[in-house]
Amino acid sequence: MATRPRSLLLLPALVFLGLAGVAAQATRSEGQAGGEPGILTPPPPPTPRINGPSVYGVRPGRPFLYRIPATGDRPMRFRAEGLPAGLALDEATGIVRGTITDLTPRSHELTLIASNARGRASRPFRIVVGDALALTPPMGWNDWYTFYEQPSDELMRKAADIMISSGMADHGYQYVNIDDAWMGKPGSNDPALTGPARDERGMINANRRFPDMKGMTDYIHSLGLKAGLYTSPGPLTCADFHASHEHEAQDVARFVEWGFDFLKYDWCSYEKVAPKGSAPDPERLQKPYRLMGALLKEQPRDIVFNLCQYGMGDVWTWGASVGGHSWRTTGDLGLEKGQRLPGFYSIGFRNAEHSAFAGPGHWNDPDYILIGYVGNAHDINEAPKPTTLTPNEQYSYMSMWALMAAPLFYSGDITRLDPFTLNVLNNAEVIAVDQDSLGIQARIVRKTDDEFVLAKPLEDGSLAVGLFNLSEETRTIAVRMAELGVGPRRVRDLWRWKDVGVFADEYSASVGRHGVMLVRMEAGPRGGQRFRM
Repeated sequence: MATRPRSLLLLPALVFLGLAGVAAQATRSEGQAGGEPGILTPPPPPTPRINGPSVYGVRPGRPFLYRIPATGDRPMRFRAEGLPAGLALDEATGIVRGTITDLTPRSHELTLIASNARGRASRPFRIVVGDALALTPPMGWNDWYTFYEQPSDELMRKAADIMISSGMADHGYQYVNIDDAWMGKPGSNDPALTGPARDERGMINANRRFPDMKGMTDYIHSLGLKAGLYTSPGPLTCADFHASHEHEAQDVARFVEWGFDFLKYDWCSYEKVAPKGSAPDPERLQKPYRLMGALLKEQPRDIVFNLCQYGMGDVWTWGASVGGHSWRTTGDLGLEKGQRLPGFYSIGFRNAEHSAFAGPGHWNDPDYILIGYVGNAHDINEAPKPTTLTPNEQYSYMSMWALMAAPLFYSGDITRLDPFTLNVLNNAEVIAVDQDSLGIQARIVRKTDDEFVLAKPLEDGSLAVGLFNLSEETRTIAVRMAELGVGPRRVRDLWRWKDVGVFADEYSASVGRHGVMLVRMEAGPRGGQRFRM
């Protein structure tokens, strides 16, 4: 959020699962990733399927909360074999909570089990007690690109409810994050935003749209979800609300008191505190994040730390060393103007160059998923509208983010989800690529004016490959197994959930304009080497 207008946005009417978005998108519908229009992915089967990550990190002695993501007919019953002492599982909801009593850094190997009237599914799950959090990229929803300066307690509770009812939580989305504008705003004429910035202890106050922060996070936690918050190391946020400068420890204590699990820390007015030339750039850029990272690590609850400073000073080279779990590598995607291609492509191309710096607990962040109904970051007074991205482009967007092991945060209007948008967001096999526990970001295999090929090794020895058509017409894109460093492979189309066949020397596919073929290549009948980085 490098620059923002300061006017207020009128909230749109809340319409859940409206079909208007599908109709609006159909006006620009072209051939999809393989030439067919509309929704590509079949609905989840009625039998249980456990989704999401297979590994989860927690620091010793900190509260643990995890909702087992699972699709299939409800009611469903859950079990967890090997659950560490101190944790308890609600068999009806699949929510695991508590505090692990064994403080020794170690891994706990579990088996998660889900069953319903249609069948049973089981899956290994590993809880790692140690120093590392976010062992797979965080997933959730952030309000900024729709609600801008108008977040509220009511909105965040509604978003949490919708994350459950829409099936997003069943696919691994877990964070419900407030962005800017939850604090007071100096000089505002809006009575909801006035009042003392801090209490008598110097602890920051929320504005009147958030009358009970602790009650709100308790509600989100009761659903098995987590709550995120936003502030800046400067005196003001990007939208000119009160921020944390010279009150960092007090604000962290307040966030813990309220029960938050995630913090986005946005550079913004810190530029006035430490202008260019005031100190050597590495020190100037790292200092506020190092301070906040150290404070968060000392707290009695785990808080995932997202650095938002737009890639300055090659943050991907030092973000982990200051305590960051993810860091923005570019400017705001919502402000990125497209030329021949929509803006997400240029953001993605730049993020893809930094694959060597991503891994479990530290992720390159190319910003949010902006599909469905989305606001206008250039004019936040404008009501959210259906995305101008074609269906092909939306499949490409989600595929690229999954291959890059990016944090997956939807920031469209969660109150106006439609079936097509949910189809893009809630594909379990695509999300599995993003959430793979090996934690390797895809490398660039090829980039030309017309083609972009990414390949990501997966924990089981498979390889996820994306063939992106950047041209203005359908084209056949081929990749040789020698380019990928593998032998014969069985190939599966991840958007259509279809096995394609076995390929010995080369795989090719017809890909529509601005579309993608996203596949998983498993070892073929004659074997095949693991992917070479």
